[in-house]
Amino acid sequence: GDIVDRNGTVLATSVAVYNIILDCSVLCAETTVDGQKVQKYLEPTLELLFECFPELDQEQVRKYTVENSKSMYIVLAKKIPYARVQEFLKVQNEVNEKGKKVNPNIKGIWFEKEYERQYPFGTFASSVIGFTSAGNVGTIGLENYYNDWLNGTNGREFGYLNSDSNFEKTVIPAQDGNTIVTTIDANIQSIVEQKILEFNEVYRDNYREGAGSTNTAVLIMNPNTGEIIAMAEYPTFDLNNPRDTSLILSESEQLLGNVSNTEISNRLNALWKNYCITETYEPGSVQKTFTIAGGLETGALHEGLTFMCDGNEVISGHTVKCVNIYGHGLETLSKALCDSCNDALMQMSYLIGKEEFLRHQEIFNFGMKTGIDLPGEANTSSLVYNIDNMTKIDLATNSFGQNYNCTMVQMTSAFCSVINGGYYYQPHLVSKIVDANGGTVTQIEPTILKQTISASTSATLKDYLFDVIDKGTAKFAKVDGYSMGGKTGTAETLPRGNGNYVVSFMGFLPYENPELVIYVVIDEPNSKDQPHSYYAQNLSREILEAILPYTDLYPDEEFTGINEGLDVTGTDIFYNGNQTEDETPNTDDIPDETIIDTPESMPNQDEVTDEDVDIPEEDTSEDASTGDD
Repeated sequence: GDIVDRNGTVLATSVAVYNIILDCSVLCAETTVDGQKVQKYLEPTLELLFECFPELDQEQVRKYTVENSKSMYIVLAKKIPYARVQEFLKVQNEVNEKGKKVNPNIKGIWFEKEYERQYPFGTFASSVIGFTSAGNVGTIGLENYYNDWLNGTNGREFGYLNSDSNFEKTVIPAQDGNTIVTTIDANIQSIVEQKILEFNEVYRDNYREGAGSTNTAVLIMNPNTGEIIAMAEYPTFDLNNPRDTSLILSESEQLLGNVSNTEISNRLNALWKNYCITETYEPGSVQKTFTIAGGLETGALHEGLTFMCDGNEVISGHTVKCVNIYGHGLETLSKALCDSCNDALMQMSYLIGKEEFLRHQEIFNFGMKTGIDLPGEANTSSLVYNIDNMTKIDLATNSFGQNYNCTMVQMTSAFCSVINGGYYYQPHLVSKIVDANGGTVTQIEPTILKQTISASTSATLKDYLFDVIDKGTAKFAKVDGYSMGGKTGTAETLPRGNGNYVVSFMGFLPYENPELVIYVVIDEPNSKDQPHSYYAQNLSREILEAILPYTDLYPDEEFTGINEGLDVTGTDIFYNGNQTEDETPNTDDIPDETIIDTPESMPNQDEVTDEDVDIPEEDTSEDASTGDD
């Protein structure tokens, strides 16, 4: 069966190909002509064979024929397109005006039909779609998860001689596999992938060699259904050649051939992983959205509360600094989110308490799988705290998204519930499954798993998040003409102090009735100065500006010219080594959340955090069948 996008664009399909089979017992059969035994089929057949398939080794084929004159099955070539096979069959089956064969002596060659899995767009959504291995086995992605639905059933023909010595034949027809209709929009997905590629090309040689980041990933979801509209990442690979080692081996390694098969397998597995569901990271200040939401739900936080930010908090002998080391001053709930104030969030965590904080982490599904219909979703249960091992400083740092791990799909699904009225939808990539005749086999309806917050809390958070875009740390993400809300994130990776960060932006639009959520995560941007979410903001804005014309979302605000002329490089002019003092941005506007002098420990951080798909070795034997979901 095919894999198609939401509009019917074919993303994966099976194409009939043919193996050339040599039947020596027929080709070498002797018949009597004028009292002499001759092989009248041999030369006419080989002559046509070599004419239609000149790539065959004539000497080798003749050798096979002589040495295996009784053999009925020798594979001469595999995966020949039908158009080329048709050339041979046309001559072999040509008839004259009386209906008799023109070339009756062409015998002993037949064509064995099989199917080859093909991906028309190569690298498109590679880790999402996946590919097949020998034996029609879906290896990763949707090919793996929906393998049983996609695979057809082979037909069979058999017979026997009855009591009258007549041949009784029975045919069981083959059944084609089902087609899965995904929620992916091919137009939007391709734009997202192109923008990710542009970002990585821009920053590839910005200050060190290599890609523009260690990983760049984008997830776009419908917050009212849980449908994944786009899921993309960098680096990627060609589904038609997934084991291309040039992507994972350096030139010297390819030349010397000194990399073990185990190491190659490990590198391929790493390349094939879907960052959006398998990789875990500390989310940074996007978490502040959930901390405030949970606090409002418990009553620990309420409108009118204020917090004094003096630039840091001293907790259990550790100093945790805010983005503004001189302090933001008096902060309300809304302003704390706008300024991305660590100090205020830590003070909020004291009011909420670890019991309620952890209860709401569970409500928002952190530490648990989302159940998305893809294999390999990371198990983060060991990467969040529990009531027994969370200390005061753990609570404080967790409140602004450090010292616990999540996945992109966890974070996006939870965020959707915050801005859609409080409903947590199970994220999914397939909307329905249809049979070979187009009939619906099963419809996959949106599934609400829980209510995370009340509608009133959701409305309040939407207002706060609107202000973050309008006058807070997420100004660079603003798409002119569209009402938006969002939150920035910056998290220092382990070990602390190494200068490496994961930066992100989570946004939604339109503000009143959100219909689209975008989450951009850039793991270690290739820049001298990493801890700034504007890398993710600029990429998000570039994507939204390009994809919105393909949606039914229209401008709902006046155009102001904001961010006009910015591209994926954004404000990096300030950090290219040539800035003057006047060009240096106000530190109050730089959305980073650096932790100073805090413990390095995280709960069970050394434990395995994802579930690898068992990747079978490629079968290159003559009998190996091709994947043909």
